Amino acid sequence: MTLAPPSLDREADAILRGDHTDPFGYLGPHATGSGFVVRAFLPDAIGLELIDPATDQTLASAHPVSGSGGLFVVPLETRPPVQYRLRAAWRDSSVEFVDPYQFGPWLGEIDLYLLREGTHFETYRRFGAHCITLDGIAGVVFCVWAPNAKRVSVVGDFNFWDGRRHVMRLHPGAGIWELFIPGLGEGVRYKYEIKDRTGTTLPLKADPVAYAAERSPATASRVAKIDHHRWQDGAWMAGRVGQNLYTRPMTIYEAHLGSWRRRPEEGNRVLTYRELSETLVPYVKEMGFTHLELLPITEHPFDGSWGYQPTGLYAPTSRYGNPTDFQFFVDVCHRAGIGLLLDWVPGHFPNDAHGLAEFDGTHLYEHADPRQGLHRDWNTLIYNYGRTEVAEFLLNSALHWLDHYHIDGLRVDAVASMLYLDYSRQPGEWVPNRLGGNENLEAVAFLKRLNEICFGRFPGITTVAEESTAWPQVSRPTYNGGLGFGFKWNMGWMHDTLDYMALDPIHRSHHHEQLTFGLLYAFNENFVLPLSHDEVVHGKRSILGRMPGDRWQRFANLRAYYTFMYGHPGKKLLFMGNEFAQENEWNHDQSLDWHLLSDPLHQGVSALVRDINRLYRQLPALHELDHERDGFEWIDASDRAASVLSFQRNSRTAGAHIVVVVNFTPVVRHGYRIGVPSGGPYREILNSDDRRYGGSGVLNAGMLTPDALPWHGRSHSLALTLPPLAAVFLAPAED
Repeated sequence: MTLAPPSLDREADAILRGDHTDPFGYLGPHATGSGFVVRAFLPDAIGLELIDPATDQTLASAHPVSGSGGLFVVPLETRPPVQYRLRAAWRDSSVEFVDPYQFGPWLGEIDLYLLREGTHFETYRRFGAHCITLDGIAGVVFCVWAPNAKRVSVVGDFNFWDGRRHVMRLHPGAGIWELFIPGLGEGVRYKYEIKDRTGTTLPLKADPVAYAAERSPATASRVAKIDHHRWQDGAWMAGRVGQNLYTRPMTIYEAHLGSWRRRPEEGNRVLTYRELSETLVPYVKEMGFTHLELLPITEHPFDGSWGYQPTGLYAPTSRYGNPTDFQFFVDVCHRAGIGLLLDWVPGHFPNDAHGLAEFDGTHLYEHADPRQGLHRDWNTLIYNYGRTEVAEFLLNSALHWLDHYHIDGLRVDAVASMLYLDYSRQPGEWVPNRLGGNENLEAVAFLKRLNEICFGRFPGITTVAEESTAWPQVSRPTYNGGLGFGFKWNMGWMHDTLDYMALDPIHRSHHHEQLTFGLLYAFNENFVLPLSHDEVVHGKRSILGRMPGDRWQRFANLRAYYTFMYGHPGKKLLFMGNEFAQENEWNHDQSLDWHLLSDPLHQGVSALVRDINRLYRQLPALHELDHERDGFEWIDASDRAASVLSFQRNSRTAGAHIVVVVNFTPVVRHGYRIGVPSGGPYREILNSDDRRYGGSGVLNAGMLTPDALPWHGRSHSLALTLPPLAAVFLAPAED
């Protein structure tokens, strides 16, 4: 077939400049009036041949477009064979490859319909980069949302980061760009080169839905497969479906993987996911915790953000390994009987140039108005929850972790900042909602939908809100007007009790209500009592560091506080290091101070936490009715003069209960009488003043027989010896 020498026309010029908005309309195979042509653009190539895949023979040689520097046209009399290959030659090398511009679309009409409607609950299987086989050819398909872009290209090592080489196909009306590139596979580094609507090339963007990323401070995305791991947690996954977390024990160990333990002999390096599965998981189990909660392991550029400013909401950070390694870690947790909660951050994102900020040259993910889109506290950007595609992006991130990584629950960060338009803003710095109020109605709708869909699609999981205000019904069902979370952190209890414990005991009688006030609202929500990472940084001191008195008194105060916490209604959370009384504030750049465990007082706190976790799990009265009023009764809440509290925890079994008495002064109180509900004998089952915990050994030994003396509105009473700065648990002897 003869063909006139091709010339550089308008379309060809657009291809050369990387400005063509429909590369599939020009490149690849096309019918002409006299046959067919295959067009390809290979910058700086000097020759091109079309190869028959069946015979490996050259079917035709290409004609270069004059003055194009790499644009070729292959003339053919008949349609080119399916899956034809191209062989390109440069001055010092040649490459053979399958032409990506011969393949049809990756997304189907149903995908596009559901995406536009906002009901595609597996977009994480469509967006991002996926290793697939298309028409018998292995490669990677890339898919990204950038509706206001003039052009989007995939760039990486495979194409010299040249945005002209792999321009993507646009789905008009959906704003979605896609491209299948044959021959690529796992591990490939890539980004998106985007030209905005004016034709300006933006900074290279990481993939918002990447499954993996380069190790920080590098910022490229990586192609990853997440189906290598063979899960062995079937029994755990089946068992969690029917469980009622509200009536089960939940004692959570919150950890930052990068600083739990390091290898100082190896340059202070962090442990990997697999190393942590051999060290952290057995430790959590040994200490008696039921759940492990991780500070965000979603990919983030800055170590000092602790993960709370993520740029990759779908990728486990590469700091500790790859996605398969993290799946292995989750599996080990489950096989050890440990549930795994993940801190998840849908409230804001950083303004790094490679991230979501002005992703396609417009305020795509964030609000354009800084009164709505700028988080002043952290200099971060706020998601536009009212935009369907943004809400779907966030929702599918949550579903992705629950699906691909078997996560047992999501602790949603900074919920208060999402709920209020005037959060941390002065008058004039925020925009009221359509009703004139300060509620972020779009964020409220998003959170309700998030909880409905997560609980509906993954029975047995939970969600936890870090919500610091009095917003009503955070952990109540959406059908009753709630936000639908499973649990809410009790920030009020945490602040009140920590403030109380910081007081010298001589002043505590004047602040008694700080211990009792929390019981006025303890059952309004499904509360978790958190002593979290936020309470041991930024000059707040460690939990031990807040305790007053000499060294012995500080440890005694801490032991009393922890025992009071475990007796109080609500699930429990301790940040790493709290369990052995870390002296210093948490430093994310170094290990916890494990050497402290050579000190008897630190050993004592560790032993107490281990024992109290065991009791909390074993005794239904300490956990079964954590969120019901029937599970708690005051014995005496009013003894402010002695700074003593006494109360009773109940289970569903009639008569099964635990009596808790706490003495918040350094005075031993002999013959301290409390009312009890029956005349049967009691035993002291825990005393934080026990010598094995570092205490002074003031115990109530043996059987404790109540007197038939009414007290505190009960038919019988016990005369106890209250140890100094200590708490005791008493149980009916038959239990």
